Amino acid sequence: MKLTWLGHSCFMLEHDDYKIVMDPYKDVPGYPPLNVKANGVYCSHAHADHNATELVKRRKARKNPFNVRTVNTFHDDKEGAERGENTIHIFSANDITVAHMGDLGHHLTLEQIQEIGSLTVMLVPVGGYYTIDAMGAKSACMALRPRCVIPMHYRHPPCGFPVLAELDSFLKLWPVASIHRLHGNSLELTKDLAPGVYVPEFVEATATDET
Repeated sequence: MKLTWLGHSCFMLEHDDYKIVMDPYKDVPGYPPLNVKANGVYCSHAHADHNATELVKRRKARKNPFNVRTVNTFHDDKEGAERGENTIHIFSANDITVAHMGDLGHHLTLEQIQEIGSLTVMLVPVGGYYTIDAMGAKSACMALRPRCVIPMHYRHPPCGFPVLAELDSFLKLWPVASIHRLHGNSLELTKDLAPGVYVPEFVEATATDET
């Protein structure tokens, strides 16, 4: 299974020649327009920086090899009164489970933690303002205890909304030895992947395949 960061909160997950795009964005400062193909698209909520499905070109129909579950949460800490609902998507295949937390805006309840369950990889917003901040993200990680954590939804100049915190505010909460900086934007997911926080580089996506 392969995971690729496309910028902001957008990722591609690939398995058995099936490609999923999560939370495609548009109009996020500094990021170029998305140029990507996928078999399926999943969005955590209807804001344009997470729901630009029209920018994802569709591949030929194939059987989805992933088991997909959802957990309902909120985009704020007032039960959605300010920014609405947020959906966590959980994808599983070959004993690997990946959760995209979307724009989670509050501490998880015990019921939500139990519903999410055991995770191999957790994609978590860390930039604050619109979502949980660095401390809130660390708290969510401690509650769910995924094997690997990948931060998203932060500012890395010149990319990202100016009100978002930069990544260092999250990374400084972790032991230095647990942080893995990738050379590139992709990570092969295996059951024996070393635990820790993985930080992909931003690489502009190019839609090259024709199927």
